[in-house]
Amino acid sequence: MDQNIFLIGLNHKTAGVEVRERYALSECLPEFESIIPVGGPDNPITESLVLSTCNRVEIIAVGYGDEVKDQILSIWAETRGQSPEDLEPFVYIHKDLDAIKHVFTVASSLDSMVVGEPQILGQLKTAYKDAVKQNTAKVILNRLLHKAFSVAKRVRTETSIGSSAVSISYAAVELAKRIFADMDKRRAM
Repeated sequence: MDQNIFLIGLNHKTAGVEVRERYALSECLPEFESIIPVGGPDNPITESLVLSTCNRVEIIAVGYGDEVKDQILSIWAETRGQSPEDLEPFVYIHKDLDAIKHVFTVASSLDSMVVGEPQILGQLKTAYKDAVKQNTAKVILNRLLHKAFSVAKRVRTETSIGSSAVSISYAAVELAKRIFADMDKRRAM
């Protein structure tokens, strides 16, 4: 039986700030990563990686059968004091090629609030380093993430994706400059 790649996540498109905060894993990441059971004879999950930012939480898991996604959803929801049924309406689930395409899209910052922002690639690299430290990234995730980093670099090099506003705050300042003729007389918080 072949292994599958699953990506289970929520982001700024599927959940509001309140929901993203409820299911965020940033502050409990090492503990959360250590409770995802990886390996073992009765465990369908063989590899995992967690990306948790202010705009998204995504868990990439490799394993055998659809039990992988069910197990990840349960662990994620219960870690945050919720039920999987409460979490499910906000998540997207990608499998195999769709999961791979999504990882490439995220790494290239094509799925960001501000397309072209460079922070997500660094956050993905940090998530990968953490998974390597936890020994949850093995052959499949190693290959996937290295290819994602390569794709992201190529997108940045061969397109003008990063040439416009590259953060929410930068975009807000640029918009304010267009709205208000004289910024010297304006105050912002």
